[in-house]
Amino acid sequence: MRKHTAAALALACAALFSAGAHAQAVKTQNGILVDSAGMTLYTFDKDSAGKSACVDACAKAWPPAMATGDAKPMGDLTVITRPDGSKQWAYKNKPLYLFAKDTKPGDKTGDNFKEIWHVVKP
Repeated sequence: MRKHTAAALALACAALFSAGAHAQAVKTQNGILVDSAGMTLYTFDKDSAGKSACVDACAKAWPPAMATGDAKPMGDLTVITRPDGSKQWAYKNKPLYLFAKDTKPGDKTGDNFKEIWHVVKP
C-alpha cells in the first residue's frame, strides 16, 4: 500500500512541477515586457480583447505566455483563458506570446513580423 501511495505522490508532484515549469512571470525590462527568463513578449493584432486567436501551428511558432491557474491580475497585466482552458498572461487584455525564433534574452526578432506581431512597450 505504501508503495502505491509513494508512487501516486511522486506522479502528482511531477505533474505539478511540469505545469509550473511552463508558466512564466511577466515583468518590464529595458522598456519592454519579458517573461521570467528575460525573453521578449509580443501581442498579435488578430487577437480580440481577452481572446487568443493563436492556436495550433500558430501557438507552436508563437508560444503563449502561460500563467498558473492561480495567477492574479496586476495593474495592466491580466489573465485570460485560452480556448483549451489553460491560462495565459495578457497586457491590457491582449494575450502575450513568445516567439520561437528568439533564442536568447533580449532577442526581438518577432517585432513587426508580418506587421501583425509587436513587442509590448508598457
